[in-house]
Amino acid sequence: MRNDLQHGERLRPVDLARPHGLSTQAVRNYEEAGILPPAGRTPAGYRAYTPRHAQALRTFLALVPAHGHPTATAIMRSVNAGAVEDALRLIDESHAQLLDDRRTLEAVERALTDLSPPPDGSSAPGDGYGGADGGAFIGPLARRLGLRPATLRKWERAGLVRPRRDPRTGYRVYTAADVRDARLTHQLRRGGYLLEQIAPLIEQVRAAGGVEPLAATMNGWRDRLTARGRAMLAAAAELEAYLATPA
Repeated sequence: MRNDLQHGERLRPVDLARPHGLSTQAVRNYEEAGILPPAGRTPAGYRAYTPRHAQALRTFLALVPAHGHPTATAIMRSVNAGAVEDALRLIDESHAQLLDDRRTLEAVERALTDLSPPPDGSSAPGDGYGGADGGAFIGPLARRLGLRPATLRKWERAGLVRPRRDPRTGYRVYTAADVRDARLTHQLRRGGYLLEQIAPLIEQVRAAGGVEPLAATMNGWRDRLTARGRAMLAAAAELEAYLATPA
């Protein structure tokens, strides 16, 4: 960065910060973190930013809602270090994660279409979970879901599934409603939900006797994925502009 910048090219920290509602200290912090390229200095020792720094800041602030703060930081550091391929790889990974999240949402929505138990709460015949009287035992259920029995026991302690105990053997027996709750929990965990976030959803399903209360959750999840996808488009435009800005 040249130290003999012409007045028309020189931007102060406040000139970068003000349009985004940031503090001048935040701008300096971004420079120190490698998010902005190093600034030149005036003869008096003050930082002298340029339009390229302004574009770098716009790019970073667009990357954050698209990829998250840590990834956005890593992208900018890579670009500023000249490792553009590393930055593009991070973006590719983020897009792959978004696609995986979309597929998970679709899987949850498919699962919800056939999770409602019979009105009496009993298991439908032929479920194939290996339990007596149409119920499911923990081992076959865990295998069917691709889980460990210990995971189902953990979900039971969290109140997400409530199997009864067989009075003769003491074994856990899962009704169709329990199987429904286990499948919902499994799918929502894959979608990134924490157990404490899943618990109120399961309670809503139980109270309503079905999966209808999850419709709003699914809509919100879809809206967030759409917002992230559009943010990625906006961030890509800003990053391309930054890459095309002369150093």
